[in-house]
Amino acid sequence: MAQARSSGYGGVPRWIYAIAAAGGLFVLLPLAAMVAKVNWPQFIPLVTSESSLTALGLSLRTSAASTALCLVLGVPLALVLARGRFPGQGLLRSFVLLPLVLPPVVGGIALLYTFGRQGLLGRTLEVAGVQIAFSTTAVVLAQTFVALPFLVVSLEGALRTAGNRYEAVAATLGARPTTVLRRVTIPLVLPGLASGAVLSFARSLGEFGATLTFAGSLQGVTRTLPLEIYLQRETDADAAVALSLVLVAVAAAVVALAYRRPRSGDSTSAGRESPTAAHASGGGVT
Repeated sequence: MAQARSSGYGGVPRWIYAIAAAGGLFVLLPLAAMVAKVNWPQFIPLVTSESSLTALGLSLRTSAASTALCLVLGVPLALVLARGRFPGQGLLRSFVLLPLVLPPVVGGIALLYTFGRQGLLGRTLEVAGVQIAFSTTAVVLAQTFVALPFLVVSLEGALRTAGNRYEAVAATLGARPTTVLRRVTIPLVLPGLASGAVLSFARSLGEFGATLTFAGSLQGVTRTLPLEIYLQRETDADAAVALSLVLVAVAAAVVALAYRRPRSGDSTSAGRESPTAAHASGGGVT
């Protein structure tokens, strides 16, 4: 009986709720103020102008590409940081997470001096006929630079929480490391991987500083939706507010998808995942 009571204990003092409400209002009030400023009679024409649709389409395409690149680069990084043991591991983690605290414009300058015409790699690429700076590719690289830590943090946390006992069982039963990764590790941390990918997409969608510095603002080429909002703010405040609301709505939907509440059956299905290791290494898998 005492255990039942303890299971229902929230552990949050009432005064904490008051401060939490203030924190919530601090976030919600500016959004409400923006909604109040929207020119609703002209909302549809403002957000469906040619420049707005072009910027939105470019943002969605480049964000999808940068998310794919984050998966390609971030999954191995998270695996090495969570499962590996080597000198300088903490230093590597610090550098991987550095874009989280760097001003985006600093990241843009770093990318420019790496891939620009006179950059560290840019000169070689220029000789080969490849120009990255101030192109759509530059937008993707800038978005990847700032979004990659979100995927690494989410996946590394999921890997540490899941532990490695099922992987150890699969390896003991004869499964190769690649098979263990494909059949055991990835399925176990798939929710964390999905959340990290969604957050990376959302961060890419809202990227501004690094994109402007490294890719510029060429309509249809590098002018993403945040850049379009910035430019519209100088000429048409109503369009800027309307586009901002669109960006907030898309970002909110993406974040809600990443943090959706699991269904009642998810916990039990997660518990049934424990035989995965045996399945990976038992059914004739080599």
